[in-house]
Amino acid sequence: MNAVLIALLVLPLAGAALTLAPVFGADAAAADRRALRLNTVVTGVVLLLTVALAAGFDHDEPGRMQATTDVSWIPAIGVRFHLGVDGISLPLIVLTSLLTFLCALYSEKRLPTGEDVPSARAFTGLFLLLEVGMLATFAVLDLLLFFLAFEIVLIPMYFLIARWGSGAKVPAANRFILYTLLGSAVMLLGFLLVGSKAGTFDMQALAAAHGNGLSHTTQVIAALAIMVGLAVKAPAWPLHSWLPDAHTAAPTVGSVLLAGVLLKMGTYGLVRVLLPVVPDGTATLAPYLGAFAAVGIVYGSLACLALARPGAKGDLKRLIAYSSVGHMGFVLLGIASLTQVGVNGALFANIAHGLITGLLFFVVGALKDRYGTADLDTLAGGTGAALYGRAPRIGGLLAFAAVASLGLPGLAGFWGELLAMFGAFDPADGLSRPAFVTYMVLAGLGTFLTAAYLLIVVKRVCMGDPEQSAPVEPADLRPYEAVSWTPLAALTLLAGLWPALLLGLSEPAVKHLLGGG
Repeated sequence: MNAVLIALLVLPLAGAALTLAPVFGADAAAADRRALRLNTVVTGVVLLLTVALAAGFDHDEPGRMQATTDVSWIPAIGVRFHLGVDGISLPLIVLTSLLTFLCALYSEKRLPTGEDVPSARAFTGLFLLLEVGMLATFAVLDLLLFFLAFEIVLIPMYFLIARWGSGAKVPAANRFILYTLLGSAVMLLGFLLVGSKAGTFDMQALAAAHGNGLSHTTQVIAALAIMVGLAVKAPAWPLHSWLPDAHTAAPTVGSVLLAGVLLKMGTYGLVRVLLPVVPDGTATLAPYLGAFAAVGIVYGSLACLALARPGAKGDLKRLIAYSSVGHMGFVLLGIASLTQVGVNGALFANIAHGLITGLLFFVVGALKDRYGTADLDTLAGGTGAALYGRAPRIGGLLAFAAVASLGLPGLAGFWGELLAMFGAFDPADGLSRPAFVTYMVLAGLGTFLTAAYLLIVVKRVCMGDPEQSAPVEPADLRPYEAVSWTPLAALTLLAGLWPALLLGLSEPAVKHLLGGG
């Protein structure tokens, strides 16, 4: 299984390198088709390898690191090529490979075009390089390798936004890269402090030590630096301001991967690094993380309400971006509780958000393709866009994703948020229960506000008079859209009805991390 895990990283890297070779022919249109087909084939094989990895995973011991590779890489500074998966990282690797394959499949039919857009071969190379970085982030077990994988994703995503995006795409891409690079630099300082004091960058060895050998001051300083760097990527309020612009400008597949995977890299780092490596420093800062999370939940919901009201000229992609700030607030709140219940809820909410928000961005991207805009007032017209009557399958999928996002019981969005609030209701020893109960109440308020703005969106986009709605008659669900979106809808329902599928993997692994490795 360690060979399978290595192949998951090597295959897309080889595919990205192949796009630099003159093997696609002289005809530009044919070369573009071949490049996009290569993208689909490579990501499809990676998905199959991920399924094989999941099938070979020992589900009786999800708390144990499996499929490991551990060899010396840079002996001078003690960096090792150390890979492995457990019940925390495996679901994220599966989610990443699934979303990249669905995005590659979708891009064969809906790659943005225009005079300033480079070839599909460049798109394929950047896309596969992005997949390498995303998968590696969830598989590496060395702090400096984690930083390297964390950085690999930035350049491909920058170009996906700047070259294949729309609107103010270059300023949005510049803001994305500046925020995330600065956050990564601060995170690296924390990693270097931990490594220099502990004498190793190996994440398993550091987790087993559980802070032994690191003074309280060292842990607090390192935890602060690492937390700030990861909070930018999460994103946590008030470090979120790059996200709405990036989502608004990004192409559909860029938004899907940005919300579905890149945001999870920040919260995954909080669980994988902060909780076991610097537990004392994390406990000191946890109340502040919980406070920022609670504010982010309410703030994101209020921002969405403002965008959803008639006359606000709210962009649907921007609205979903702000909703991500609120939903990721639940993830951060669960982590801040430092309890098994809260952290398990955070990990579940991570996966649920990736599935649901990925589906939402796919649907909204399709609406933008049909109408030429994602402006809610334009779509809704005088009485509503009337998707139920004009494009019922798209309208039904939008409504399904919306009610899943607001946390309807029986769908994936419900369990993660519920468990995160349970964790806040009874936080770990040493944390102020009145403070965390207050955060829980604010999070509960956020759920009501979330329901309000999503139901407003459904009413304005799905309902209305077909005769008085926007003048464009939208085509209903196309075959390639059905193929790309159906797995996300099905998994949203499966995770909601069978939460033990994910919780059974994460619970022993979380207990292992919180208990000291």
